[in-house]
Amino acid sequence: MRHDLIFRDATVIDGTGAARRIADVAVSGGRIAAIGDLAAASADREVIATGKVLAPGFIDAHTHDDRALLCGPECLHCKMSQGVTTVVVGNCGVSLSPLTRTRRPPPPLDLLGDESWWTFDSFADYADRLDREKPPLNAIALIGHMSLRVREMPEGDYARPATAAETARMEKRLDESLAAGACGLSTGLWYAPSNAAPTDEVIAIAGVLEKHGGLYATHMRDEGDGVLDSIAETLRIGKESRARVVISHFKCVGPQNHGRSPETLAAVERAAAAGADVGFDVYPYFASSTVMRPETLRDDVRVLVTWSVPHPQMQGRDLAEVAAEWGVSRVDAARKLLPAGAIYFQMSEADVDRIIAHPMAMVGSDGLPHDAFPHPRLWGTFPRVLGHYARDKRVFDLETAVHKCSGLTARRFGLADRGVIRDGAFADLVLFDPETVIDSATFAAPATPAAGIEATWVNGVAVYRQGQGPTGESPGRLIRRAS
Repeated sequence: MRHDLIFRDATVIDGTGAARRIADVAVSGGRIAAIGDLAAASADREVIATGKVLAPGFIDAHTHDDRALLCGPECLHCKMSQGVTTVVVGNCGVSLSPLTRTRRPPPPLDLLGDESWWTFDSFADYADRLDREKPPLNAIALIGHMSLRVREMPEGDYARPATAAETARMEKRLDESLAAGACGLSTGLWYAPSNAAPTDEVIAIAGVLEKHGGLYATHMRDEGDGVLDSIAETLRIGKESRARVVISHFKCVGPQNHGRSPETLAAVERAAAAGADVGFDVYPYFASSTVMRPETLRDDVRVLVTWSVPHPQMQGRDLAEVAAEWGVSRVDAARKLLPAGAIYFQMSEADVDRIIAHPMAMVGSDGLPHDAFPHPRLWGTFPRVLGHYARDKRVFDLETAVHKCSGLTARRFGLADRGVIRDGAFADLVLFDPETVIDSATFAAPATPAAGIEATWVNGVAVYRQGQGPTGESPGRLIRRAS
């Protein structure tokens, strides 16, 4: 039997959580063709994988890569170098479609770029672009509630509930987007211009999801003092819309909330035991990153500047240092930097450890690829789970780590034949050294490729090789809902 590619003597961790095994793996036509002793088979290319782990390509459950998918392989070097083969875009209520703009969108929509990037009047337009200009990675797409609000409500008039007519138009846009292949709805209820939306507005819009089998993902209204109320609101939205739920970047924010993860996790466990179809993603760092919001600053939380439109020279600087240099308060310095982004050191490591160890926890980077000085999670999330959490801290074994990065996520998002290594599955694969894999990105040098990721394949095509970087190939595709 002749194949396109054979991995010889690989340590196969298949993404299901099952124990590792030594095997050959053959790839033909972009899919896994055989697993086992393939000594009698040959291939156009062979990879000797002795001592290395071959795993399913990682599925990044939470990204803001909507625009990065359109920029060519170099824009996704940060993901391919981690072994990521599929990204979930359109999170936190922020999606590049269906919305067009003639001026810079309000934050946090501007995390995806200025008005020059907001050109997709429908999700079908965005999907067609990805079909024409193949991305290097696979993608599945959520539709942002915030994007719908900004489209259907008068400019700047977002600090109120949507009217019945505005809500109906949002429902229609979501329905059209799901029919064109989007996989669900996301919200960012912590942010203006969505935090004025009452729960009933979200339930009404999310009601469209059941018809299409879509899911609901949310950056909840409050991840701090009111986190339990926000979990309850999220579960209500899921129950009344009959949608599967993903709680985004599950965390406990603010020093006064450190140590609350046992009660927040218990709330989700009780809901799941009662029949709620709920899961969550988490990133393996105790600092968050988003747009700069001066009104949320507090003296006991350190802040780094990641970008600033009027003062780009301040990227990478501590906000306290910027304020001292300018002779103003931190709040006034933050206002002077706007529009801007920031990293907030506001979670506890013990909570992150407890959350990421939970059986429901998927891995999502929440990286911001267009930040001038990004959070290191953009380049380091998945190798950090494999190296720091599995090998070094032994929070879980390597099989569990791979499952959290692949098979668990594929199941939650309904991705058929992905996230696992088995006969007939798509050949989204990563080869890594279990002894050396680790994140190299730091808060001081965030754009640093990880160590130990030897190569990444998408649909059977190599997209990244260690030491070489992106191969320049673009074999990815938009994975439409139910496809």
